[in-house]
Amino acid sequence: QVQLVESGGGLVQPGGSLRLSCVASGSIISIYHMTWYRQAPGKQRESVAVITSGGSTNYLDSVKGRFTISRDNAKNTVYLQMNSLKPQDTAMYYCNALRTSYSYWGQGTQVTVSS
Repeated sequence: QVQLVESGGGLVQPGGSLRLSCVASGSIISIYHMTWYRQAPGKQRESVAVITSGGSTNYLDSVKGRFTISRDNAKNTVYLQMNSLKPQDTAMYYCNALRTSYSYWGQGTQVTVSS
């Protein structure tokens, strides 16, 4: 069983930055594929960035060059550095840990980009 707790969301102006954190407990995250998802009101949840257990990363096309996913195994934490934020990045952001058939979710953290 893995417990995930996200933090770091908030209100930011367009062009600003935020860093989201996802702290895991109950297991070591290094053996999991870790993904940041987001869901805006009225829209489907989408995968924003993933870092595999091997350290490979992949990004949603619309965030490439602006967002960076990283993992600190010593702190059992995954981060999402978000720069040059746009109003269309506004959503609830969720952290997911996946390994074989096991999938765990956090409760989410709200990101609002508005002037």
